[in-house]
Amino acid sequence: MPNALRPDGGTLPERLLYLLNVSNPGHLSADSGFTFAELLTSAWADAGVEVTVGAPVPVGDERVRFVATASPATKYRARLAPDLDGLASVVREVRPQAVVVNQIEAAPAVRAALVEAGVDALVAGYCHYLPFSFDNGERLCLDPSLDDGGLGRSILLAFVGGLAACDRVLVHSATAASWTSTVAARMGVDLGEKLHVVPAPRDERLVRDPSDALVPDGIATGVYNHRLYAHYGTREFTDLARRLTAGSPVRLTVLDLLGDRSPERIRLDSSPERFRAELASLDGVMVDSDRGDRLRYRELLAGAHFGLAPLRPGCPWSMSVIDCQGMGLPVVGPRTGWPAEHIADDLLFDTPDDAVRIVTRLATDPAFYLAQAKQAHDSTALLSPALVAARYLEALR
Repeated sequence: MPNALRPDGGTLPERLLYLLNVSNPGHLSADSGFTFAELLTSAWADAGVEVTVGAPVPVGDERVRFVATASPATKYRARLAPDLDGLASVVREVRPQAVVVNQIEAAPAVRAALVEAGVDALVAGYCHYLPFSFDNGERLCLDPSLDDGGLGRSILLAFVGGLAACDRVLVHSATAASWTSTVAARMGVDLGEKLHVVPAPRDERLVRDPSDALVPDGIATGVYNHRLYAHYGTREFTDLARRLTAGSPVRLTVLDLLGDRSPERIRLDSSPERFRAELASLDGVMVDSDRGDRLRYRELLAGAHFGLAPLRPGCPWSMSVIDCQGMGLPVVGPRTGWPAEHIADDLLFDTPDDAVRIVTRLATDPAFYLAQAKQAHDSTALLSPALVAARYLEALR
C-alpha cells in the first residue's frame, strides 16, 4: 500500500486515527457510531491499514489499536469542549497520516492538536449527526435536541466551523450532502471538492435472504426500532400507531433501544420514558427490548413482517431502517428527507391514511409483499463493510 497521505496528495493512508465519541457507553448496541467504528475499522484492517481508534471504549477487533480518550459527560461537552490536551497527546503517539473525526464540531481542535504536535495529516470529518435540517420550503430548522437554553445556533456555528477545518467532509446521503453544502454556503464556507457521500455500512449480522422473510397471512407485525426521543418524531409515530392498530390488520412491536438511562440524561430529555409508557398502554402495541444483545435484536427483527421509518422531519439517514432492509423487511416511511431518497416509492406515505393503505396491502397481498421484501434487501447490497470501507478510503485520497 502507498506509504503516505498528504492533504495535497493522492495516495491512501497506511496509518489512520479514528476519533470516536461514544454517546451511549453503557448501551453500545444502541450507539450507531460505535457500530460503524467496529465494522469499518475491521474492514480497514483487512485491507492492510494500520488503524488506531481513540475512544472511551475499544472496538472488538484485536488488530485495531486502542487509545483511551475521555468520555464527554453530555452531548454539549462533546461538541463545545473538546479535550485539546488529550487530542495532542494521541496525535503525538500515533502520528497518523489521516485523522477521521466523528464529532465534526471537534475538527478545529483536532487541527490545532496536529499543529501543536507538528504532524501533517489529512483531516476528514464524518457528519454522523446533523444539528439542523431544511423543511420543504427550504427553511433552516435547528435540531431541538441540541437547543437547550438556546444553544442550537451556537451548535450550528460550531458545526460549520468544523466543516471549515476539514480537508474532506463525508456525509451519509444525497439529502445530507444537499443540506450540509447549503448551510455551509449560507455561512461563507465553500466545501468545493471536499464533500463526499459515503453511506454507512450495514451490519452483516443483520442480513438475511429475503426469501426467508415471513410472508403475512392477513395480519402483519410491524417493528419500530428507533430511539424514542421526541425529536425523532415519536409523538407523530404514537398517533400513527393508534391509527395502524385500529384501522388495519397490523400489530406493532416497539423496541426500547435506550433502556434505563442515567438521571442526567433523563433530566435533559425525559421524552423517551414518557413515550415508552404511552406506547406500552396502547392496544395492539408491544414494547420490547433487545437488552443490548445483537443476536436478540436480530431475532426480534426476524419475527416481524415490515419496519417503519422514523417520522423525524429532518432525517438525513437511519441505521435502523438499513437493519430492517438487510433482513428483507419492507420499510414504510414518510415522503420526507432521506426516506424519500432511499425507500421504494410504493412504501412512502404523505398522510396517515396512506400509511394504513400501504401496510394493509403488505398484510394481504403476498406478491406485493415479496417484491417489496426483495427490493428492500437489494437496496443494501452496496453497503457491505468491505465496499463502504473502500469507498471511504477512496474519499481520503
